[in-house]
Amino acid sequence: MSRAVLFDVDGVLVHSRFHPNEGARRFWDTHLLEDMGVDPARFQQFFGADFDQVIMGKRSFVNALDAFLPSVGYKGSTMDFIGYWLARDSQLNRQLLEVIKRLRAGGARLYLATNQEHLRASYLWNELKLSHLFDDMFYAARLGAMKPDREFFRRVEDYLGPQAEPPLFFDDSERVIEAGNKYGWESVLFNHITDCTGHPWVGERTRHGERT
Repeated sequence: MSRAVLFDVDGVLVHSRFHPNEGARRFWDTHLLEDMGVDPARFQQFFGADFDQVIMGKRSFVNALDAFLPSVGYKGSTMDFIGYWLARDSQLNRQLLEVIKRLRAGGARLYLATNQEHLRASYLWNELKLSHLFDDMFYAARLGAMKPDREFFRRVEDYLGPQAEPPLFFDDSERVIEAGNKYGWESVLFNHITDCTGHPWVGERTRHGERT
């Protein structure tokens, strides 16, 4: 049986605003004020305590924005705003994707493990065509559990089935890595491409093209 390898999305496969290296950060909302009339700083209020309900699929992403956007002065279509957001919050880590392509060619079983709600998950899978590289996408709204909760890892394993060796998991959150290791996965903190390519299991297979 080939090994299961899992990747987080934001901060790993998609460049994020939270990278520890300031020069590596990417912001989808840089032109939000001039393009959509919304102050990016004020929009950050959307990511309050209730946002977890959206990520968990307990509240509609669209309905949450319907209720919030008028409070920051937006008068347009919520769907137009979502389209703008999704298109710009999608700066793929192309260098990492090349490594992932080599792993896939070698027979690795590849998955996404991410805290997402349904709409963005669908966008990532279908519009960004991550479905062409990965076997499945395990995300919070689908599982009814969020990283770093233990239940997230348990429900992913329900889908993966019996494993000959621990899943290999790359994520940019120290809390998630700690939780993954505690659960029994081999979890690796990702800040740079070398955190993946420098892993012995990955390096061996991407250098020599061996099957997993």
